[in-house]
Amino acid sequence: MELLILTSKTELLIEIKMDNHVIRKITIGKDYKNDSMHYAVGQGVYGGHNICDIIEEEDKYCIYIRKGEVVIPWKDFNKNMAISVEYNLEY
Repeated sequence: MELLILTSKTELLIEIKMDNHVIRKITIGKDYKNDSMHYAVGQGVYGGHNICDIIEEEDKYCIYIRKGEVVIPWKDFNKNMAISVEYNLEY
């Protein structure tokens, strides 16, 4: 029962936040060109999933992935890390 409640809360949070498709790419790491990880909306990742949203929260950035109709949280990065954000200019 707890899992169902958590899933419902996560789905509601995702629906609310996905109205903002403002961030299109996030880069994690101090050296942008040589030693960083880049994540972009639409990028194929883990097991046939694609990144569908990058959401900025109060203290972190969250990356969500989609496979078919299923959307799940994939990675979180706190704002104390070296992060570069690129915004979608076609919103």
